[in-house]
Amino acid sequence: MATRGAPPASLPAKVVSVPPNQTLYITNLPSSKIQKEDLRTALYMLFSIHGPVLDVVALKTSKMRGQAHIVYRDIQTATQALRSLDGFEFFGRPMKISYAKSKSNIVAKLDGTFKIPTSAATVEVTDLQQSIFNAPVPGATTSAAAPPGLPTKPPSGADHVMADAGTPESRGTKRPRDDGDSDEESDSDVAMEEDSDDE
Repeated sequence: MATRGAPPASLPAKVVSVPPNQTLYITNLPSSKIQKEDLRTALYMLFSIHGPVLDVVALKTSKMRGQAHIVYRDIQTATQALRSLDGFEFFGRPMKISYAKSKSNIVAKLDGTFKIPTSAATVEVTDLQQSIFNAPVPGATTSAAAPPGLPTKPPSGADHVMADAGTPESRGTKRPRDDGDSDEESDSDVAMEEDSDDE
């Protein structure tokens, strides 16, 4: 029995096969007839016949229109689904199914090989953000003087009395309640008369 080796180098890149993977790449899906969530649900229902589906990625962007990725837990289940559903008519169009070129993020997280992409967009920090992040900690003493026009901050831990607060004895004294108000309130608690609907 002949062993199957790598395909000849003279073949174009599209003909060279992709190694088996837990993630399937589906093309030729209807993009305008069906909503994204309905498409994901229909794909999940169809592909879960062959085994547990971990994720269904179906985007409606211009680049990903008519394409989806189905992620299985193992390669055997993905291979079984690929063999039985390749060419299956899905909403009036035959699906084209192949293995995905790379491992899905969900599979990488499960087997512990997931790495956060380094090509993420770099965040530009504005001068205002920089001044906020580099501001001194509240309550910390600084050697810099206050900007002109602003009062100086009192030293931390020092208690100062406000000029209009009066003497400490007069602060925090509760006023007595007037007795006349309590009689009026008790009159307002009279029970309501019952209305008769029998008339």
